[in-house]
Amino acid sequence: MVRQLWTLCVYSARMLAKTIFFLALLFVVTPWASPPIALAVGLAFGLFLQHPYAKQTKSLSKTLLQVCVVGLGFGMNLHQVIRAGSSGFVYTALGITATLALGMALGKWLKVADTNSLLISVGTAICGGSAIAAVGPVAGAKDEEMSVSLGTVFILNSVALLIFPAIGLAVGLNESQFGLWAALAIHDTSSVVGASAKYGATALAVGTTVKLARALWIVPLTLGTAFIKRHEARIQWPWFIVFFCLAAVINTYLPDGAPVYPWIVKLARIGLTVTLFLIGCGISKATLKKVGARPLIQGVILWIVVGVLSLLLIRAGVIAL
Repeated sequence: MVRQLWTLCVYSARMLAKTIFFLALLFVVTPWASPPIALAVGLAFGLFLQHPYAKQTKSLSKTLLQVCVVGLGFGMNLHQVIRAGSSGFVYTALGITATLALGMALGKWLKVADTNSLLISVGTAICGGSAIAAVGPVAGAKDEEMSVSLGTVFILNSVALLIFPAIGLAVGLNESQFGLWAALAIHDTSSVVGASAKYGATALAVGTTVKLARALWIVPLTLGTAFIKRHEARIQWPWFIVFFCLAAVINTYLPDGAPVYPWIVKLARIGLTVTLFLIGCGISKATLKKVGARPLIQGVILWIVVGVLSLLLIRAGVIAL
C-alpha cells in the first residue's frame, strides 16, 4: 500500500511538472513574455521542479540558439556595421583583449575551471550567448558548463536591461553615448537593442550597429580557440557563424526579399526567448552544486568592472564615435 501511494505521488509530481513546463512554454511565445521574464520563468522551473525533458532540451536549446543567431543576421546591414565598427575598431580590439585577459585572470584567482572561465570571459567580451554558443563546442565545453555560462550572462543581461537606462539618465549620457555604452557593457545583442530602444532612436541605432560590429569578432576568436585546442579536442567548427554572415549579406544586397526579412528576425527573437526559457530550465540545484558559485561570481565582477570602466571612459570623452 505504501509503495503504491509513493508510486502515485511520483507519477503525479511528474505529470504536474510536465503540465507546468508546457504551460510555461506556451507563455514564453506570447507577446507578454520578454527575454528576462522567459529566463526568470525557466530558472524558477529548473530550481524548484524536476525537469521532465532535461536531456531533450539540452540539445534543442543549443541548436535553437544557433538557428536564431542565423535568423538575426537578416536584420543586419553590413554597411552600417562596417561604418560603426571601423570608427571604433581600435577601441573594440583593445576592449575585447582587455576583457578576455581580465576575465581569465579573475577565473584563475577564483579557481574557476578553465573552460567555464573562458566561456564567461568570451560572453562578456563580445556578445553573450552567441559567442558562448560558438566557442563552447570548439573548447570542448560540457553541458553543465554551457548551461551555467549561458545562464550567468543572461541573468546579467536581464539586470542590465532594467537598470542601464536609469543609470544613463542619472549620469547625463546623451543618446549616442548611451548606445555606445550599452554596446560595450551589455552582453547580448537582444538586451542591447532593448535597453537602447528605451533610451531613444539614436541610442538604438548606435547601440545596434556597434554591438553587431563587435559580434563579428566571434569568427576570429572561435578560429583562434580551435587552433589552440586542436591537439586537445575534436574541433566542431561553428558553421552557423558562416550562415549568420551569409544572412547579413543577403539582407544587404538582395532587397527583393525585404518584406520577408523582418518576419525572419521576429521569429528569431521569439526563438531566442524560448531558448532563454529552456536554458533557465536546465539550471537546477544539482547543476549549480556541481559547477559551484565561482563562475557566477567571476561573471558578476567582470561585468561590473567592464560596465563602470567603459562608462567613465565614455563620459570623459576618451571613447567616442
